[in-house]
Amino acid sequence: MNLQDFEIQYREAMAETLNELQTAVLLLAQVQQKISKIGSSVQTISECVEEFIADQKAE
Repeated sequence: MNLQDFEIQYREAMAETLNELQTAVLLLAQVQQKISKIGSSVQTISECVEEFIADQKAE
């Protein structure tokens, strides 16, 4: 393998690795957003259940 072939192989590998890293970062952002939505849903459900329990105890 000569220097030019090595350089081409290196640049291709770096480009592929950077693309994979960018994909991972985008997926992480999606996961964080999904976790936040799930957390909000759990909070809402918890508030509804607590309100229902309080109403039942008041009766």
